[in-house]
Amino acid sequence: MKLTDTFTLSEDVVAREVGDETMLLDLASGTYFGLNPVGGQFWKMLEDGLSPMQARDQLLEAFDVEPELLDADLSELLAQFAQQGLITAG
Repeated sequence: MKLTDTFTLSEDVVAREVGDETMLLDLASGTYFGLNPVGGQFWKMLEDGLSPMQARDQLLEAFDVEPELLDADLSELLAQFAQQGLITAG
């Protein structure tokens, strides 16, 4: 998925912070997913209604990371979210 794609978060996903990680629980499948601090903050921003690009821009300000690397990592993360059914395209 691209950062410009539209999607909907699954209503079956519950997120909780555990230490430095954010844990996602897919209630439909019973599967847990662990996110590092950047991934967890990205998920929270998406839950708060930001678009992936808006979240990306805020993450660029908060973390010392090259834009190209962040774009690639967030696109991959969105693809993993979609593959696991945590988000639905469209």
